[in-house]
Amino acid sequence: MAASSAMHPDLLAATLRAAGCVFAEDEAALLLREATDAAALTSMVERRVAGEPLEQVVGFAEFCGLRIAVAPGVFVPRQRSAALVRRAARGLRAGDVVVDLCCGTGALGAALASAVPGIDVHAADVDPAAVACARRNLERVHEGDLYDALPRDLCGRVDVIVANAPYVPTAAIATMPPEARDHEHRVALDGGADGLDVQRRVIDGAPDWLADGGRLLVESSDRQAPVSAALMTAAGLDAVIDGQAVVGTRTTVRS
Repeated sequence: MAASSAMHPDLLAATLRAAGCVFAEDEAALLLREATDAAALTSMVERRVAGEPLEQVVGFAEFCGLRIAVAPGVFVPRQRSAALVRRAARGLRAGDVVVDLCCGTGALGAALASAVPGIDVHAADVDPAAVACARRNLERVHEGDLYDALPRDLCGRVDVIVANAPYVPTAAIATMPPEARDHEHRVALDGGADGLDVQRRVIDGAPDWLADGGRLLVESSDRQAPVSAALMTAAGLDAVIDGQAVVGTRTTVRS
């Protein structure tokens, strides 16, 4: 391709390494593969050297074996979230209803739809840029604030809610890598004073939306997980900490 002759891979890798890219050789190969011509390659390299996340530069992220569309400003799927997908997929069957809250690109919902064919996946985000991006990865994406965005007929019928809600304490955002703090919208990062403001609202609303036996799975830090579990217990869910995921189950009510 024209881009390959515009810059030698070794020179490109050296340029990226000088800019602080740890996996410079891999990134160089990807940029050379994805650039359509020399001008596109130059633009992509400039964006990457300026600190823009690689996934936003090339327009996609590899996640759970899928190519997930990514757009500027939208939260980039983290590989650690694949564990949340695996836990959520356990026990799901065709026809089950799944909701991906604070969906960003919709990566979690898309991965679950791929893992369990036939499930009914809905996703929601308050950020219009995230919603537009997620609609490239999923069919049913709703714009709005958490549960307010969802169709009302899902109330009490949801088998799994997955939520990678923002959980970075406000004061800690300044210490995040520049790729995140400068290139992902703050609404996708800022979890309030203790990092759990949005997660509290997700947990509080979950019992009304979950079916009997339905599960809520949230991603959390090691430090925050016990608090998240306590919040689930207070909301009437049976809570279990599973690594950096906290799972709350709506126990079947028997008369």
